[in-house]
Amino acid sequence: MLDGFFFDLPDLRDRDFTRHNAERRALWEAFRDNTHERAPIRLNVNARMLMLDPTYNTRGITYDEYMHDPEVMGETILEFQYWARFLLPGDHEKGLPKQWDMWVDFQNFYDAAFFGGMVEFREDQIPDAAPILNDDNKRMLFDRGIPDPFTGEWPERALAFLEHFQKKSEAGWTFLDRPVAPVPQTPFMATDGVFTTAACLRGPTGLCADLLMDPDYAKELLDFLSEGIIRRMTAWREHFGQPVKHDGFGSADDSIMMLSAKQYREFVLPHHRRLFDTFGTEKDRGMHLCGNAQRHFKIIQEELGVVAFDTGFPFDFGQARRDLGPDTLISGGPRVPLFVEDTPEPLIRETERILASGVLEGGRFILQEGNNLAPRSRLDHCAAFYETGKRLGRIPR
Repeated sequence: MLDGFFFDLPDLRDRDFTRHNAERRALWEAFRDNTHERAPIRLNVNARMLMLDPTYNTRGITYDEYMHDPEVMGETILEFQYWARFLLPGDHEKGLPKQWDMWVDFQNFYDAAFFGGMVEFREDQIPDAAPILNDDNKRMLFDRGIPDPFTGEWPERALAFLEHFQKKSEAGWTFLDRPVAPVPQTPFMATDGVFTTAACLRGPTGLCADLLMDPDYAKELLDFLSEGIIRRMTAWREHFGQPVKHDGFGSADDSIMMLSAKQYREFVLPHHRRLFDTFGTEKDRGMHLCGNAQRHFKIIQEELGVVAFDTGFPFDFGQARRDLGPDTLISGGPRVPLFVEDTPEPLIRETERILASGVLEGGRFILQEGNNLAPRSRLDHCAAFYETGKRLGRIPR
């Protein structure tokens, strides 16, 4: 274990990644020009890989501590970056960086928390926000009004944490002898989706019942949340001097997997259109959708101009390539439970099946897990996945 670390991680600083970094840089540059020979491979991870794995988290650090103490969050994020750079397979940069980034991490509860959702901390889980709207108080948020973008427990904590990180950086903050600098952003500059936020606040069952039994209320709730999210995102971007509208804007809304195509068009598509038109140019729009949402992809492509999809499972990659065409970027791969199985063979077989599905046609494919690598995933499985992708992910030209 490295001296002074929160987590039990080996000292691998003597490893030489010069060749790997040169090869991965050339691969991603070729990918941007669509001249690459194989699909790039990445694994989407965050600090929960350390927090929720007792092999690493031998001190029992909790998310309650992480979310309330900037020292705990800061050290954990740095050690997580070390883990990803020295232990995780993939076509990402490895080894010590010239400078470590630092950011505020509120996982996926920030949208609901902004509107007053109560954040709950459960053992061996990431925190989330419990529903607060029931049949007796379903108009409560309307009575309160749209929150101020910077007021409330979690926006104020985001500002306080950033200020803490900035002061440490100005005072000479280092990690493994490299400087640490905060990134001028917070989760409140983005969104995980208006329908997903509504599902968090109303509860999935309550919200879906509203769509059928009280559609006027459902539309009013989505209108209210959409307005609040857009006001907040705009204010935070302006606060940091960043452009409100930019190329490559992307968003998410995982809970639309609960909707039929007709319901999506009626209840959610207008809000997605407003979001993308507010924050995105026409160039390189993207969407992340986990779950069984593939029926919405063509609609989103045609109606919103989205040209890049980040996927989860279940997902038919061959059908997606046929539906979306060779120029659409698809990111995805084998379902995450396969990375925690006892043996890597099911993961390898599924990776082989996906790569043979036709998704490689056109070259616009990134191989990854589907979606967001689970804590306690086996690194030897990740290595087997990476080697399989390098061997079979050749682009047909």
